[in-house]
Amino acid sequence: WDTTYIYLKKFAGDTLKVANLTEKLCNDFRSYLLNTTGEKKKKKTLSQNTASNFFSKFRAALKKAFQDGLLSSDLTAKVKAIKEVETQKNFLTLDELNKLVKTDCPSPVIKTAALFSALTGLRFSDIQKLVWSEIEYIEGKGYFIKFRQKKTKGVEMLPISEQAYSLLGDCKHPSERVFEGLEYSAYYNKHLYQWIGAAGITKEITFHSFRHTYAVLQLDQGTSIYTVSKMLGHRDLSTTQIYAKVLDKAKREAANRIILDM
Repeated sequence: WDTTYIYLKKFAGDTLKVANLTEKLCNDFRSYLLNTTGEKKKKKTLSQNTASNFFSKFRAALKKAFQDGLLSSDLTAKVKAIKEVETQKNFLTLDELNKLVKTDCPSPVIKTAALFSALTGLRFSDIQKLVWSEIEYIEGKGYFIKFRQKKTKGVEMLPISEQAYSLLGDCKHPSERVFEGLEYSAYYNKHLYQWIGAAGITKEITFHSFRHTYAVLQLDQGTSIYTVSKMLGHRDLSTTQIYAKVLDKAKREAANRIILDM
């Protein structure tokens, strides 16, 4: 929501009033999002899916303004959403993950956080802000993380394995960050890529790929798509179904690898 507001301010300035919102202005903002550059990557335009995410929040605000009587007409009925496109989701195999476990990383906190993501499905943003008070142990049930997702704002009670918990080390003060020093930067990204390369992995892997890995491996091990959806904190099952398609493609590629001389 905050980032959507930043882009709206860049587009319309500081003086835009709800009463001045029109169908044309909304469509112009739609076009702006599809053509403007990102905040972090100034030379690269926003991806269509990022633009779609921002514009869906803008449309939600329009709908609320209409419901509250601030707008005389429902502009969302006149302004098309930006359609998301299916993107390639790179993931690691279990064998590749085990190679990374055995490979040293220039930044130990990056290695621990990435493996934790692969074991829990958590996003970088949620791992980065995780504090010790959000980790609970319930007798007879095991370890849980109770937190509010940074992206969706939904409150989650996520069960985690003992192996995932063991990665965290000694418990510290409740208000302290679990992954102290973990930041998103070119410096840490460089260490991530060096670690992946040192393990002999040639795929294009980002930190978010470890979340994809969790989803695909869970489905591959027979976990239901509904359960995986809940574990990832998805609000819509269709978001999770993308991972099922990724797994189907991987199985098809595996089936085609064995060829006999016939």
